[in-house]
Parts: sequence; structure tokens; C-alpha cells
Amino acid sequence: MPFRTLDNVDVADKRVLLRADLNVPVRDGKISDLTRIERLSPTIRELSEKGAKVIVCSHFDRPKGKRVPEMSLAPMAAALAEVLGKRVRFVEDCTGVAAEQAVDRMAAGDVLVLENTRFHAGEEKNDPAFAADLAKLADIFVNDAFSAAHRAHASTEGVAHLLPSYAGRLMQAELEALDAALGNPVRPVAAIVGGAKVSTKLELLGNLVGKVDVLVIGGAMANTFLAAQGKGVGKSLQEAEMHGMAVDILAKAKAANCQIVLPTDAVVAREFRANPPTETVSVDAVPADTMILDVGPASVASLIRQLPSLKTLVWNGPLGAFETPPFDSATVALAHAVATATQQHGLRSVAGGGDTVSALRHAGVLDQLTYVSSAGGAFLEWLEGKTLPGVAALES
Repeated sequence: MPFRTLDNVDVADKRVLLRADLNVPVRDGKISDLTRIERLSPTIRELSEKGAKVIVCSHFDRPKGKRVPEMSLAPMAAALAEVLGKRVRFVEDCTGVAAEQAVDRMAAGDVLVLENTRFHAGEEKNDPAFAADLAKLADIFVNDAFSAAHRAHASTEGVAHLLPSYAGRLMQAELEALDAALGNPVRPVAAIVGGAKVSTKLELLGNLVGKVDVLVIGGAMANTFLAAQGKGVGKSLQEAEMHGMAVDILAKAKAANCQIVLPTDAVVAREFRANPPTETVSVDAVPADTMILDVGPASVASLIRQLPSLKTLVWNGPLGAFETPPFDSATVALAHAVATATQQHGLRSVAGGGDTVSALRHAGVLDQLTYVSSAGGAFLEWLEGKTLPGVAALES
């Protein structure tokens, strides 16, 4: 991989500024999901055990350059201490005298969490002066926040040009998984793209048709493609203004020898709520007073039959309205089949995106795919073929 890793860097007694992503979900003042903190811990442990002074910085929420007490990283520092099983100090600023004094008091192996970088307006502006103030605290910069790498901010991109900079183990794992999925995949390779709107994933679809052998389109996006082909979709969510774009993507896929897979049957209902009366119908015979809310069983069975012929699979977005039963059926069935193909038949499966992670967790297979990215926007932009500023700054 063309980026610098921790494999060949001596961190003993060095001050290491570690850009983490501690932007974790919080409900009623309590952290509701420790996944990002748990995934960060191996890098911190490695650096600490090698004698580094580990200085963790991160953003949280959107304080817009102002100090907002309820957006402090103090609870994240406490949670990190619990995950690591060791003391983690916290300082109420990320630059300036308080931060500098806290760093000066560190011994080899210590871990310190700085306050929310977004309490300073210079963070999101990628202000050179703010980046320099962060760099002043350290000898080495390690970026372990792939999920924030699509943003050219002071703590993700600016500081990387001021210090010797490396990818942390989580960043490294993300980049290696993504490279194996799309950069240099073992073929045949397929992508599953779901979600509500074609308009939000237009660049993604346009990039994928030139890179994968099979592109499966699900979710309400599939309704737009079906309608663009002249099929009646009843009252289903779809984007009439995107029909031309859908036709263009189909043509581009054909020219690139990429097989587009759309549902052949669908689960429909006359109202969108949990467990309403449903019907399974052909996509050529959707009743005008119904809406498509999930991919049908015949379509799912066809997808599952295709899995043994694949070597690589990328998944972004559920097939149906999975949060509302029974419209999770297609996503759950396919998730189990993908997990089985991964565990038993060597399929390289890489998934990511907030809804995708939730759907895989709901199906109980989150830890059974090859790699599941906890990044949202960064994962999507990478799939779109965009250069991520935080990654580009680490390239050899």
C-alpha cells in the first residue's frame, strides 16, 4: 500500500498525536455504542506499549467553533480508559498552555485525551495556525480516523504536513480492506447498493459500473430504475426527475460489460407501518395503490445463488425498509448468505455505511464478513472514487 504505517517507526519516548474518531453516538448523556472506541484501542495499546506518549485528539458533533459543554470529550476519555483498562488523562483544551502543560507531564506509555478540536473555528477551516498549534504538541502524527479522512480539516490533513505522519492500525485496516475490495480485487467482483435515493448515490453508481462485474441495486433506488424502464411502481418512493440518469447508468453499465441486477419481484403494502398486510408481486404487476417496501423472495434467492460464483463483494445500503418489519426479510436473508459465503467459501466481503452496519448488526452477522467499515461519508466517497484528503496526506 502506498501509505506510511507504524511498522517501521520508533515511537519510544516520542510524543505521538493520534487523530481518532471519538464522534460516538450518545443518548441521554451516555455513550450508546462503543464500537469506534473499541476499534481504536489496538493502535493506542501498541503505541503505549512501545513507550509512546499518546495524545489523542478528535472532534465530536458540531459545536461550530464554540465551547459547548455537552459536546465535551470528557465522557469519551472515561470510556476509553474503561476499554483500555488503564488510566487516561483528559485536558480541557486541545491547544494552548493547558494542553502543553498536560503533555509536558506525560511519561512514556501515558495516554492523554485532548478536548474537542471543533471547539476551535480553525479546525474545520483547516487553519494553518491552528494546525501548527496542534503539531507543536507532538513529534509524530498518526491518523487512525478513516471515518473523518474525507474532510480536509486541521487535525486530519493540516497537521499531517507538519509532522512525520503515519496511518494507525485502524486506518491501515480500512485502506487495505477497501483496496482489496475495489482497488485491486479478486474477480468476479459484485457490489450491492441500496438506499432511498439515486440522487445521493449517483457518483457511486457511476464509479462502480466501471469497476465491478455485477451491480445489484436495491432499496427505493431500485424503484427509480424500474420506473425509468416503464414499469409501474404504484405509490412507491422513487425519483421521477432521475429517470434520465438511471437510463444513462444502465447504458454505461452495458458498455462496461457490468451486469445490473434489479428486483424481479417485490413485497408491497398499502401502508408503511410495522407488520401491515403485504403481498408479493412481480415488478411487472405492482398494484397502483401499493408501495414497494422490500425486495421479493425470488429476487433474493437469485442473488444468493449467484454468491458462489463471486470472489469479492462490496455492500452499501439495505435492500428494503429494514427498520420496519417485515421489510427486513430480504436484507437479513442476504446478510446470512453473505456471511456463510465469507466464512465457508472464501468470499471477500466488505461492507460499510451507517444503515448497512445497522442492518448487518440487526441480522446478527456484523462480525462474520471480511471487513465492516465503521466510516460513513468517507466510505461512500472512497467508493465514489474520490481522493480523501486525510489519506492523501499519508501517502509515501
